[in-house]
Amino acid sequence: MLHELMHDTDNNGYKSFELPGARPHYNPDRPGQVEHIALDLIFDIPNQSYRGTCKIRLNPVRNQIDRLTLDAVNLNIEKITIDNVSQPFDYDGELLNIQLKQPTKIAERIELVIAYHVEKPQRGIYFIAPDEHYPNKPTQVWTQGEDEDSRFWFPCFDYPGQLATSEIRVEIPKPFIAVSNGDLIATEDKGDTHIFHWYQREIHPTYLMTLAIGDFAELRDEWNGKPVTYYVEKGREDQARLSMSKTPRMIEFYSQKYGYSYAFPKYAQVCVDDFIFGGMENTSTTLLTDRCLLDERAAIDNRSTESLVAHELAHQWFGDLIVIKHWSHAWIKEGMASYAEVMWFEEEYGREEALYYLLGQARQYLDEDSSRYRRSLVTHVYREAIELYDRHIYEKGSCVYHMIRAELGDELFYSAIATFLKDNAHRTVETIDLLRAIEKTTGRNLTFLFDQYVYRGGHPDFKLGYSYDADSNLAKITVTQTQPDLFDLRIPIALRYIDGDSKLLKVRVHEKEQSFYFPCDRKPDFISFDVDNYHLKTVTLEYPLPELKAQLQHDPDPVSRIYAAQAIAKKGGLEAVKALSEALQNDPFWGVRAEVAESLATIKLDQAVEAVLAGLSDPEARVRKSIVTSLAQIATPESYKALATIVEKGDASYYTEAAALRSFGKVAASGLSDSSEADTLSLIDSVLKQRQGWNEIVRAGAIGALSQLKTSESALNLILDYTQPGVPQPLRLAAIRALGAISTGQDKLNLERILDRLKVLSRETFFLTQVAVAVALGQMETTKAIAVLQSLADQTPDGRVRRIAEESIQTVQKNAGSDKALKQLREELDQLKQENQDLKSRLENLEAKAK
Repeated sequence: MLHELMHDTDNNGYKSFELPGARPHYNPDRPGQVEHIALDLIFDIPNQSYRGTCKIRLNPVRNQIDRLTLDAVNLNIEKITIDNVSQPFDYDGELLNIQLKQPTKIAERIELVIAYHVEKPQRGIYFIAPDEHYPNKPTQVWTQGEDEDSRFWFPCFDYPGQLATSEIRVEIPKPFIAVSNGDLIATEDKGDTHIFHWYQREIHPTYLMTLAIGDFAELRDEWNGKPVTYYVEKGREDQARLSMSKTPRMIEFYSQKYGYSYAFPKYAQVCVDDFIFGGMENTSTTLLTDRCLLDERAAIDNRSTESLVAHELAHQWFGDLIVIKHWSHAWIKEGMASYAEVMWFEEEYGREEALYYLLGQARQYLDEDSSRYRRSLVTHVYREAIELYDRHIYEKGSCVYHMIRAELGDELFYSAIATFLKDNAHRTVETIDLLRAIEKTTGRNLTFLFDQYVYRGGHPDFKLGYSYDADSNLAKITVTQTQPDLFDLRIPIALRYIDGDSKLLKVRVHEKEQSFYFPCDRKPDFISFDVDNYHLKTVTLEYPLPELKAQLQHDPDPVSRIYAAQAIAKKGGLEAVKALSEALQNDPFWGVRAEVAESLATIKLDQAVEAVLAGLSDPEARVRKSIVTSLAQIATPESYKALATIVEKGDASYYTEAAALRSFGKVAASGLSDSSEADTLSLIDSVLKQRQGWNEIVRAGAIGALSQLKTSESALNLILDYTQPGVPQPLRLAAIRALGAISTGQDKLNLERILDRLKVLSRETFFLTQVAVAVALGQMETTKAIAVLQSLADQTPDGRVRRIAEESIQTVQKNAGSDKALKQLREELDQLKQENQDLKSRLENLEAKAK
């Protein structure tokens, strides 16, 4: 039944990761070691097809194997031979069963030669071409193997436990070029076509084999004599340099940090159109979405491209040099690639940038843990392996590596990483191999950390209290774990003084509630819990205001200053506003200023609004973005005017401009601003008509603004216009998602229009369109959305789309239960809060004058 698709289990109130149909997955029995895979293919790009042979050289593990089973989905198998002798086979469209005429002998290799052809494939290999709606789209072909999609473009043993060398020889029309793994060992001219022959001498799994074909511009760098190349659509060469030119320095950095020099003959990055991920770390040849290519204005405050380049490069060590034996251990590679982003930011921009970036990763995991499901990092129970690729293995995995580094210290941490790589280079690994490398190198047994953070779900939620007894000179710190499963950790605590003195202590936190008493010569000015914030956790500070203000001003750790700002905001009042206002103006780190702005906006006082607005002159674009985002929570004529000014005049940053638009829509929709719907729509429409910009960031912000005008039919009509084919893809996807947001205020007739449009869109095959449709439907509050979601879940070939659709069904069921009376109650409550804010603001002013 539908309501059983996502259900609460005995998981301490958290939704289960395991959906109905989930089962244990294991690598299949191994018939032998695949030594080499050779593809020889001829492409007919206009007809989106190719034909050729796949040769697989296998060293049998034992005698008398008389049947081999390969993964091969929707391929047209023509003939299979061994030593020119045809072999009988059965093929059901998914598994290729080959009956060997001569059973295997342990000392004798066999080479399967499989002749096949493929027409209009749906997965694994993608043909991109211009069409009536997108006539300027480039013609390209590219592959995507992870997790188990290589079987859609060549027959193989498609699981990560098999490592082999490989070669790909392709004949393609001129002027296209082909890029693949390893070395280009030969090219051959054949008139209207030419042949590219690539050879990968280092062993790797099938999911890391790749091919990209296009009329690319090739840009060349090098590192230690090895080619470092960038392939992009012609005309985008300047953007390629701007986006990827740090790659050689990154290769040097990781070679040094990991204690293992880059292992492959070249490193190529190929930017392709319509890519379904951000990037994919194929051995020596990473594929990237062309949406990562920056222009000068985007480069002002876009670090996502740099982090993407760093992430995929780090996989050349973690994932490619060492390969996970089974998908259940994917956190080893994805966690480290995500932590490599932190490492690079620390190298390039300093410690505070790195710590703040890591906080952002932790928050992404925490959001998934609280709103989606809780799971252990290592699990082999799932429906499809791609389900594992979530915020747990990426962001939580990164935080786990950071905790390992904290436990060991930098020198031992990087020594252990080097041991892990050297002992397992060109081999498969499991989580236990990382523990063994740590113990071998350092003598430390970190099983206690892995048991709590890797092999089970969750994290500690700490509530902290503090008091000082002047008579006995004792500082008392009370630590409460509010989560059900208790953690047992040694946490560093610092008693700090604004003159720079501090006293560092380590305590064992392992009970529901513990109080620690520390003798002091004098009263500490503030307390730092979990010094350097190494542990993945949530923290609620219940300290007195003077200590919080001192921490906000003087704690050397930016994350601790952010925690203090949040705690100050909860106390409210003019004193809190003053402290936060000063931090917004004076904190030296932009990340703290951005967070302070968010905290200020939660205080329901007019003085807080004034303080937030004052921050709009901050020179750092990312702070301005945070401020305009925060203004969405402040519906006043002043906030509307400030946002409208940015919407009209723009900002140096695309992102600030887009955030201002989204907030502008929300404030306008509140009814508390001095504006008419017509004026608001006119301004938003002018942005949609005039500001295309980079990757449609600004116009997508305008669509977000429209989605906030939930009762406006005119806003809905505009959004629907931008869901039509021919609209630039990033803008179209934003419009599709916006249909869900605006649906909650529309009348029945318009609700039917939205559902009809989403039903049509759900039949499109492009992965990102299907995701946008599922997300939009999941925001709706009518059970009629469920049928469309169920149809999408049943028909999509993609496990990620299926899961999002099924989760959205449960969300819709929950949302549809909220009736109009409850909505009206919410609106009345918001009105009361506004009136209360006005009264409190006046009262605070009177009290301030009386002092």
